[in-house]
Amino acid sequence: MSAPKTYRRSMTGWWLKNPFFIRYMVREGTSVFMAIYSVILLLGLANLATGEVSYDAWLAGLKTPLSILFHLLALAAAIYHTVTWFAVSPKAMPPVYLGKEPVPASAIIGGQYVGFIAVSTIVFAIAWA
Repeated sequence: MSAPKTYRRSMTGWWLKNPFFIRYMVREGTSVFMAIYSVILLLGLANLATGEVSYDAWLAGLKTPLSILFHLLALAAAIYHTVTWFAVSPKAMPPVYLGKEPVPASAIIGGQYVGFIAVSTIVFAIAWA
């Protein structure tokens, strides 16, 4: 007598069956762009420490069309990740109360956008000066 054949559910493409999981996987995939961007910045720091010639070569490499395209894709990935994280954060954090009333999710999300815009404005002002 042979052993009974047990059912094994296929895990291939499990996240493609639900739009929630698709958005989740795309958001998590944006971390790849952020990791590569971090390595690029670390290489720039290492080249800066090495000397002016190597730093200028690194800067010249950033001006290539491929580098500009990557940076545009990384910016789009960062914006997508930020927007989706701000949307999910009221669900991921413990309830916040103002007095006895819970703070609405829209106020939490709006506060995050205000803080993001304020910090970004300060960083751009410092970089521009």
